[in-house]
Amino acid sequence: MTITVHHLENSRSQRILWLLEELDLPYTITRYERNKATMLAPPELRAVHPLGKSPVIEDDGLVIAETGAIVEYLVAKADGRFGSRAHRDSLLRYRFFLHYAEGSVMPPLVMRLVMSRIPLVGNTAVKRIQPMIDNHLDYIESELAQRPWFAGDDISAADIMMSFPLEAAKSRAGLDNGKRPATLAWLAKVHARPAYQTALAKGGPYAYA
Repeated sequence: MTITVHHLENSRSQRILWLLEELDLPYTITRYERNKATMLAPPELRAVHPLGKSPVIEDDGLVIAETGAIVEYLVAKADGRFGSRAHRDSLLRYRFFLHYAEGSVMPPLVMRLVMSRIPLVGNTAVKRIQPMIDNHLDYIESELAQRPWFAGDDISAADIMMSFPLEAAKSRAGLDNGKRPATLAWLAKVHARPAYQTALAKGGPYAYA
């Protein structure tokens, strides 16, 4: 059966399209546009999943939400391709970065975005949040300076998960200052992959590539 991806423009769900292309799994896309005033997801997504968020996939009668959960489901469906590594250290790095992306890096990025839209008070808050983001970016730079991909010598689902926070950081949170060449080189490799480019063409508007 073909997987259905409920895909919101300019969102985390772009990663799911990319992974599906890398795994060569058949899928269709149901697209959703953000509310132009609030930039929130449309209410139609609540008919798919009670949280009304994207990404959500439907496959074989299942409705699966949360990017990390979807990624793990798709890796398993593809017989472990792009999944956990054989070597212990690589396996630990794979698991760490698979969850670090949403659990640690994204929260301050979201906080910064929200605060940047609040007049006066927001500027002060952003100045306090940015050092938190810089700490993450420096850590990520130190890791990517040691190896070509997050888990080791080969690309994995950990790289898929890390793509959105780093694209967001480059767009609005200081990654483009030239001080982190390994991270910027990693992003360039990601964007050059044929599967990434195909997913980008299919997904529609995406401001972070």
